[in-house]
Amino acid sequence: MILEKSRGTGFFVTEDGYVLTNFHVVEDTRRIVVKTKAGSFPAKVVRADKSNDLALLKVEGKFSALPIVNSREGKLGAMVFTIGFPLTDLQGKSPKLSKGEIASLSGMQDDPRHFQISAAVQAGNSGGALVNEFGNVVGVVVAKLDAVKAFKLTGDLPQNVNYAVKSSYILSLLEAVPEVAEKLKQAQPSKARAFEDVVKEAEAAAAMVVGY
Repeated sequence: MILEKSRGTGFFVTEDGYVLTNFHVVEDTRRIVVKTKAGSFPAKVVRADKSNDLALLKVEGKFSALPIVNSREGKLGAMVFTIGFPLTDLQGKSPKLSKGEIASLSGMQDDPRHFQISAAVQAGNSGGALVNEFGNVVGVVVAKLDAVKAFKLTGDLPQNVNYAVKSSYILSLLEAVPEVAEKLKQAQPSKARAFEDVVKEAEAAAAMVVGY
């Protein structure tokens, strides 16, 4: 029996089965499985960007996908949300919604690659799409501030400090794969939509990623 090594979230970027997640979710795994409501699908790594903690996977089938826009669409204070599979042993395997704002246009120690977000994330949220109010991906959830380390350094416990890789780095990765770049979905227009509709689209494109 092969034991599970890691578990995270991913999302479909094309309708023919290309999935984006964090590199650390699939790093040093021998087998990867992408799980959706339609079933479980064996996946392979197509391309990885270890420095930005991104990995592109491929499974066979037809799926719902999300459009990706440039990070410039992510404004300070903008509402964002993610749907993922946090702490599944405790919370169960159904997808969970987490909503918040872009709290900073840079990450830890002013890292320009990241947004700081106030949407709560836990272990298992890694690799989830960070989606804006229009239904476009502006980033991918990557980490939360380590509360224990922060307390040791500052004597204070951080409250809900989390990070997402900006979508411009996602697009750079995807555009380097021609068969993916030509299939990316067109962005949703920047006009008001019912939040429930946007959430439904994001949920349909979300998947659990399990590494063995």
